[in-house]
Amino acid sequence: MTSNDPAERVAAPPPGGAAAPAPAPAGGGAGLTALRGHNAALLLGLLRTAGPAGVSRLELAAHTGLTPQAVSKILARLRADGLVAEAGRRASTGGKPRTVLCLVPEARYAIGLHLDRDELTAVLADLAGRTVAERTAPLDFGAGAPAVLDAVAGQLAALPDEARSSRVLGVGAACPGPLDHTAGVLRRVTGFPDWDGFPLRDALAERLGLPVVLDKDTNAAALGLARREPGGRGSFGYLHLGTGLGAGLVLGGALYRGARTGAGEFGHQVVQLDGPPCGCGKRGCVEALCLDSAARGEAAEAARILGVGAANLVELLDIDRVLLGGRTVLARPDVYVRGVAYALAEQARVRGDGGTPAIPVALAEGGARAVADGAAHLVLAPLFGVPGAPFGGEAAAELR
Repeated sequence: MTSNDPAERVAAPPPGGAAAPAPAPAGGGAGLTALRGHNAALLLGLLRTAGPAGVSRLELAAHTGLTPQAVSKILARLRADGLVAEAGRRASTGGKPRTVLCLVPEARYAIGLHLDRDELTAVLADLAGRTVAERTAPLDFGAGAPAVLDAVAGQLAALPDEARSSRVLGVGAACPGPLDHTAGVLRRVTGFPDWDGFPLRDALAERLGLPVVLDKDTNAAALGLARREPGGRGSFGYLHLGTGLGAGLVLGGALYRGARTGAGEFGHQVVQLDGPPCGCGKRGCVEALCLDSAARGEAAEAARILGVGAANLVELLDIDRVLLGGRTVLARPDVYVRGVAYALAEQARVRGDGGTPAIPVALAEGGARAVADGAAHLVLAPLFGVPGAPFGGEAAAELR
């Protein structure tokens, strides 16, 4: 696509950034909007990374491939929206000092919801991804939609006033799967088949009066964790063992959901053909075995089983590392990290990869709030052009 306006040309993504959109046909207004949104997202992403110290227009131009004039034009629009402000001046190697700009974290907010089977967590996050407020309360997911919607509305009402201001971009809702992320509809949630076909995203949007994004709990957590990855191109598996067991997969820096949001149903791989029944209808699933062992107080055995599943995942996807989270893991973190690490070390030894070290294992950052924080990031991610974000540039512009 050609244009005389430099701000309408596609900027080269920074390392780890989202791929540039394909040029639209000549005269396509929607394509022009997407390009503008793409370039603004790149600048906002760099400003967020820079933090309070800020970054100059020339540095932004150098990192994106945009001309300084294009950068100035986009920044003027972002400043008018209150998203960006001057952060002082920096000494120059020649000529007048450079003005540096920074993101204004409190310019917008996002709400993140973690709807677990028995607990609801709501967080309010600013543009920098910092949690401003948090509320947690019991939840009976099996009580049905009206009760769950009432509980969500009550938790949001208990958040600070900022959660009810025009600066809120939207709500990210994360809950157990399976579900259809694109349609915003729950499927046969393990243990709660009555939710099958319920349009939770639209029901929440109508009740709360805000745009809503719906995703699996493990996907939300993984998307939030991915932004902390150095270089932005890594691959990892986030294994969440709480009231259930699932995985969030980040491959090449981008969240992988699968064609039907079905990726990451990690807990329902069968590892014992004659094993105990699982809530999914099969027998001998990793989830059933792990939860049975944990319920008996045998954390080391549960960790061993989780390690078997993690080794299968590494064998299949050749990921860089494994992150662990969920309340069951957090109750005995050392035991679970040690058990999974042992299984991966044994895998490396058996494979005999010429002295290649085992895949590292660590607790995921964020602790018990990892899913709720990630749910807020479902809303923030499109604003910064994050790979695997749930919306494209046009939806992000609508949220703004």
